[in-house]
Amino acid sequence: MKKIFFNTAICCLLLTGMVVAQKVKNSHVPAAAVKALMQKYPAAAKINWEKEHGNYEANWGGKSGEDMSVMFTPAGAFVEQVEAIAVSALPAGIATYVKANYKGAKITEAGKVTNAKGTVMYEAEVKGKDLIFNEKGGFLKVD
Repeated sequence: MKKIFFNTAICCLLLTGMVVAQKVKNSHVPAAAVKALMQKYPAAAKINWEKEHGNYEANWGGKSGEDMSVMFTPAGAFVEQVEAIAVSALPAGIATYVKANYKGAKITEAGKVTNAKGTVMYEAEVKGKDLIFNEKGGFLKVD
């Protein structure tokens, strides 16, 4: 019984690790994604790459090295960019939603998300989860 429980726990941990973003060495990022990044953001420097949902995310800038992040497909197609913003810059509805649904929790990070179609959304990190909101501050999903 202990062996079954242990093996199940190990499998769950391994699967969870596959879903979360994984750091990737620069040499393992497809050339098309690197080229697309440098064409769209030529000033990007000290870039750290992660693989997330099959795509490649470049992070750079600021004290944390993540003031700007941009995601590309392996073929180099732009998916989205996330620009770090002050929590106070989020639409008012977001703070109201967090206060009502995450009692006592604080928004620790915030970002303005713009996807390939030009749609603007907002991201608020609460208790280690990214909450996604529309441009007016309406809740959309947990990412």
